[in-house]
Amino acid sequence: MRKVQLTPWLWGAAGVLALLTLGAFEPLSPAGWTVALGYLAVSSLLVSRGLRRRGSTRFGAANAVTAARSMLVGIATGLVVTSFTDGISVALFATIVAAALALDGVDGYVARRTDSVSELGARFDMEVDAFLLLVLCVYDVRFVGGWVLAIGLMRYAFVAAAWALPFLGRTLPYRYWRKVVAAACGIALALIATQLLPPVANIAIAAGALLLLCESFGRDVVWLVRMNRTSSHLVSPQKASARDGSR
Repeated sequence: MRKVQLTPWLWGAAGVLALLTLGAFEPLSPAGWTVALGYLAVSSLLVSRGLRRRGSTRFGAANAVTAARSMLVGIATGLVVTSFTDGISVALFATIVAAALALDGVDGYVARRTDSVSELGARFDMEVDAFLLLVLCVYDVRFVGGWVLAIGLMRYAFVAAAWALPFLGRTLPYRYWRKVVAAACGIALALIATQLLPPVANIAIAAGALLLLCESFGRDVVWLVRMNRTSSHLVSPQKASARDGSR
C-alpha cells in the first residue's frame, strides 16, 4: 500500500523532469518555477493522502492518465506565471493546454473500460479540471478583462459556500453535462489564449462560457436545495416528536 501512495510523487517527479526539459527551450521565471513546483508538490500530497485514507492498493490506469494531465497543468501554470514578466511561446502554451484538454476525455473512458471508477479518481479529475480553468482565466484576463476570473473561481466559491452551508457539500448525482460544460469552457478559454480571433469575439466566447458554467452550477445548487428541504421535511422536529410520543 505504501508503494501505491508513493505513485503520485513519482508523477510529480516526472513533472519536474518535464519542467527541466522545457527550460531548455522555454525558460521559466523564478516565480514560474516556484508556482509550478508548488502545484506539483501539493497535488501529489493531496492524491497520496486520498489513497491512504481510502486504503487503495493500486493507482490504476485512469488515475495515471489524470496524473499525466495534472503534470501538464503544472507546466501550463508555470508558463502563465512567467508570462506576466517575460514573453512565452503562445504556440507551446496552447499545445500543452490542448493536450491536457484532450486527455480529459481519456481518463473517464479508461476508468469505465477497466472497471476502476472510483470516488477518488472522479475527485482528482474534477480538481484538475477546475485548476486548469483557473489558470486559463488568469492568462486571459489581459484579453477580456478581470470578470473572466468568475469562470475559474466558481468551483472554489462553491466549495467555500459549502463550508457555510453544509448541505451544499452533499454528493451530487452523476451528470455527464458537467463534463461537457467543463470541456467547453476549457476550449473557449484556450481559444481566447491563442488570440486568433478579434477582441469582440473573445469577449463573446468568454461570456458564453460563463453563462454555461452558471447554468451547470445553478442546476446543481437547485437540486441540493430541494434535497435539503426534502430531508428537513422527512426529519422535521414535529414528525420526530410525534414518532417519539408514539413509542
